Amino acid sequence: MNSPILQELASRPIELFSRRRPVRRSIVGVAWLLLLWTPLLGLAQTDAPSRLAATTEQVATAKAMLAKAVGFATVEGRGQVPVFAKYLADELRAAGFADKDIVIERFGETAALIATYHGRGKAAPIVLAAHMDVVEARREDWIRDPFILTEEGGYLFGRGVYDNKFDLTMMVQTLIRLKREGFQPGGDIVLVLTGDEETKQATTAALAPRFKGAAMVLNGDIGGGTLSSDGKPLYYSLQTAEKIYADFKLTVTNPGGHSSRPGATNAIEDLAAAIGRIAAYRFPAEASETTRAFFQETSKQTTGELSKAMARFADDPADAAAIATLSADPEYVGKVRTTCVVTMINGGHAENALPQRAVANINARIFPGTPPETIRLKLQELAGDRVVVTLPRPDPQSSASPLRPDLLAVLKKAVGNRGGTIPIIPDMSAGATDSLYFRAAGISSYGVSGMFIRPEDVFVHGLNERVPTAAIAPALDHYHTLLTELAK
Repeated sequence: MNSPILQELASRPIELFSRRRPVRRSIVGVAWLLLLWTPLLGLAQTDAPSRLAATTEQVATAKAMLAKAVGFATVEGRGQVPVFAKYLADELRAAGFADKDIVIERFGETAALIATYHGRGKAAPIVLAAHMDVVEARREDWIRDPFILTEEGGYLFGRGVYDNKFDLTMMVQTLIRLKREGFQPGGDIVLVLTGDEETKQATTAALAPRFKGAAMVLNGDIGGGTLSSDGKPLYYSLQTAEKIYADFKLTVTNPGGHSSRPGATNAIEDLAAAIGRIAAYRFPAEASETTRAFFQETSKQTTGELSKAMARFADDPADAAAIATLSADPEYVGKVRTTCVVTMINGGHAENALPQRAVANINARIFPGTPPETIRLKLQELAGDRVVVTLPRPDPQSSASPLRPDLLAVLKKAVGNRGGTIPIIPDMSAGATDSLYFRAAGISSYGVSGMFIRPEDVFVHGLNERVPTAAIAPALDHYHTLLTELAK
């Protein structure tokens, strides 16, 4: 899970985003926004679960599967993803899935698993997405063996226990539970587990286009709830979009020569001047119905001038003072505009020679809907004639998923199972998940993790990754509610 999101937030809300779209100051537009979000966004009230809560036995079974999952060291290059996929396939078969409905597809040393839960009708399928692979973890760096699930002090420790094997396990266990309950969805539910989300995402790139026509993708790798330090639910993040990732190269070449004979141009100096101009530039602020809804809701959970700026921006995205306040905060600058920042430089070839070449990397996080070529042309304009700006490796582009009232209503019920009033906030991720490829294929995708966790307990990709043991039961109920309501 590429998710710094849940690490934020006892006092700060999560990231979000939507389609790039001009916004006009309009009383009608604001009224429409309020009508759309007032009943859905902040009102995850106490609703009775649609089914019985998970039993003690179901929780124990899920915990045992999670332990098995962590035990497979599904790191790139170790060849364990196919082994893990086979284990999951065997569990699904034992629960009643037919052999023909389970496919393990190899991609080099990794693999993907696709399992179909057939519905009674011809409704568009719902895709459940998660990934089986994890990032590397070295035993000598960890207090505990990273590939043995360890329970201590109310937490489960292990590599991938959070990212992404917790939600993967809850999804699989929910499908098994539904089979045993005899649930018949209106259309197919398709489990799609990828094998290289943390690296190349080749499995997702190959699989996503096959599911054009799906009703939606529910991705367990992103989204989820934030708890206060004392364990009370603060809010739930629904991921609806991801910024477009791009690495632009700025290159300056020069004949060079002896350092004792400097000329009118110098590759490093030219590059430095270009970087300075780019650093001083601010891409125009942008907004959409999603960003306005985000700032409208999160302003209620923030204090001081930042809260006021959020509320003003939600009401009027052209408010210059609000834009300036939000842009000055590293947490929110990316929510109001495209950002470009220099991350690497390389230049020169000898201490006593004029540089013949200097190169910088500009990392961009682009608002969905803005073509990377548009950003490249602007960078070229800023850099000047002595610099060549290129985009060596274009990444996939995708727009935001629409804010569907039907999904929000069901999510309201799923989150409301926890009790109390829990706001649901649309979220944009700065990093990429498998949803990027589904959205690029034209399939609406939503991050709906069943995890609620305190920010101080999030160690995604870090040492001693952990999740609360108590998170299992409500996560099982979370997915059970989502599927029984959305696929009925």
